[in-house]
Formats: sequence, structure tokens, C-alpha cells
Amino acid sequence: MPNTPLIQNRDIIVVGQQPWDVEIGSNCKNIAEEFAKHNRVLYVNAPLDRNTLRKQKTDPKIAKRLRIIQGKEPSLVLIKENLWNLYPDRMIESINWIGSQTLFEWLNRYNNQIFSGCIKKAVQQLGFNNIILFNDNDMFRSFHLPELLKTTTSVYYSRDYMLAVDYWKKHGEKMEPQLIAKSHVCVANSTYLANYCKKFNPHAYYVGQGCELSIFTHIEEGTPNDIQGIATPIIGYVGALQSLRLNIDTIAYIAESHPEWSVVLVGPEDDEFKASRLHQISNIHFLGSKPAQALPAYIQAFQVCINPQIVNQVTIGNYPRKIDEYLAVGKPVVATKTEAMHIFSDYTYLADSKEEYVYLINKALTENNEVLAQQRKQFALSHTWENSVADIYQAILSVQK
Repeated sequence: MPNTPLIQNRDIIVVGQQPWDVEIGSNCKNIAEEFAKHNRVLYVNAPLDRNTLRKQKTDPKIAKRLRIIQGKEPSLVLIKENLWNLYPDRMIESINWIGSQTLFEWLNRYNNQIFSGCIKKAVQQLGFNNIILFNDNDMFRSFHLPELLKTTTSVYYSRDYMLAVDYWKKHGEKMEPQLIAKSHVCVANSTYLANYCKKFNPHAYYVGQGCELSIFTHIEEGTPNDIQGIATPIIGYVGALQSLRLNIDTIAYIAESHPEWSVVLVGPEDDEFKASRLHQISNIHFLGSKPAQALPAYIQAFQVCINPQIVNQVTIGNYPRKIDEYLAVGKPVVATKTEAMHIFSDYTYLADSKEEYVYLINKALTENNEVLAQQRKQFALSHTWENSVADIYQAILSVQK
């Protein structure tokens, strides 16, 4: 990618699902930080709504937002050079429970007006103009912001198929396509989501995904204590163990087909995993949650990494960041074949069934060598936020010509 960014010295407003003070990793925060290297960026937290206040009023983060609304703390905070975080200083109404689409849309516009008013004050304070609005999947609260803020360019960023979740599906089946259609350009982190956006807007582009991979490329020597006594070869998975996303039957089949293999699962379990028969299979080992900094050492101890996803609306378009993490360590990977996994096809083994998982794990164990490991590492390290944002800039420029 060119050293000189395609877009610079612009004012960019970022809105989305995740606030700046979220604990987990966030695409939107990574993108905002990359934007801010050469542009001024206002990262806007979602406004506090009445239902969240009622349910989580003891949460320190909610208490902070309430103090800001009460005027006891400043709403605009400088994060670093060129990057500010805005806590909206007004509350919005909780309206998703409303059955009437017409009434919901009317009240949603009211919420948007409140939200945009908060943003306008920060825009005036910072002297922003000629604004690019970057919307990370916020289809309701930010639906009217392009016109209310009079932005020059509006960008809709799709990184998850939100309509697979009942909360977003209820009103989003109508509103998200409308928002995609009226945005100047849409960008997505998977080819599946890019094709979904293209149904409603011809200016829809795949822009890849950046990953923070430094901890996976500089791994301290030493195997974690709780994996040292587990027999090899180890077939491993790192990540949340959620029945909505992972195929329990496939994991069981892998272990039962080859009792000489050890299947190691590192991550927190949901209730269905906790109650599953996986716990009765002797060569399956649950190691629980680990700090993020410890995960590379576990991956290093695996002979083959797996991502046994269920194919459903939640997973089919999802960009699996864990694949990049596995590959950055140089490990052979067997994953479920989906449209989003197509970009990994030259560096991973893609399975259509539990039987194919077993066949491909055997193949990976047999074929693995240092040359393949280095190729995997180089491919993973090409997935940087700098490259992804360069593609976002290219997509924006394509509609400004």
C-alpha cells in the first residue's frame, strides 16, 4: 500500500455499536485510530437509553454517562492527537419493543434528532466541516444522521449480519436495506456481507479486515502448565465456546473418531456447551478462559487448529479473526467452509462435513512443514488495519469522483 494515505486532512465522525470504553476488541476503534493518523476524528459513543439506565444503573460506565448528562463531567474527551471521544449528553428513549413499524420509525427519528444535536455541539466546538460519516452497523440510532448532520459523504460499514439477531431483525429488516441504499458507499469486512450490501447499493466493496497480530508473532518460549501433560497430537480451538456459532457434534466426532488425538478447547463455555456430552469424552480437554496475552502460547502447543463453525446467518458472513491468529503462529488450520472463508482457501483446509474435518486434520498433520508455516504467517500479516483502511479510502474516493 502507498505510504501516503489516499484521504488526509479531513474531518471524520465515527458512530457505531461499540463505545470507546468497551473491554473487548473493536474493529471500529481500530479503524478510527487508523483514520486519526492523517485526519481529525470524532468517535461518538451511542447515547444512553432509558432501558439501559434502568437495568444497569450500578455499572460504573452507566454512572459516568449519567454524570455527563447531568453536566457534572465534560462530554468531549481528547484520546490522542486528532482523536476525540464524545459521550452524548442527552438520553434517548428505548423503543425497540414497539410493534408498529410506523410508530417506531417516528420515535426513532426523534431519537436521531436528540443524538445529532449532541454531535452538532461537538462538531461546532472542534470546528469540523466537510464531514465524512462512518457508521459501524448502527442502523437505528444513526439512521437519519447523514441528513441531520449534513455530511459530505456517508459510509455504512457492515461487519456482522445483524439481522440474524432478533433485536435487530424486528425493525431492521426494513430499515437496514434503506440505510444501505441511501449511504454514499458501503464497505464490508467479508465478501458475503459486501455482496449482501450490493443488493441495495451498487457502491458496496469488500475492504478486508485488520488484525492486531503482534502478540501472535512474538511468542515467549514455554508451554502453559495445564497443557503440558496432554498427549499429542493436539487438535485445538481458542475462543468463546458458543452453541450458536460452533458445532458440538463435529467436535465430538473428531474426538471419537481418533481417540489418540487430544482435542483441547480454550475459552469460556455457554450453558449448552457446559451441559454437552463433550465433557464425557475422555480425550476432550476444557481449559477455560485465558488472558488474551496467554493465547499465543496455547496455539503454539497445538499441532492443528480448528474452527468448527455451524453455518447459519450469524456465522456465514462473519470474518473469523481467529483464523488470522492461528495462521500468524504458522499453524495448519481446518475450518468450516463458508463464503467468508473463501479468501483463506489457499492457506487453510476447508471442510463441508464432520467426516471431512477428520480427513483434513489427518492431511494437515501429514503435510505440515516449515515452508507452509512461513507462508501462513506472511499471509496473516498482510491483514493490517493500514491495508483495510486504505481500501476504505479507495471506496470513498470512488463515489467522490
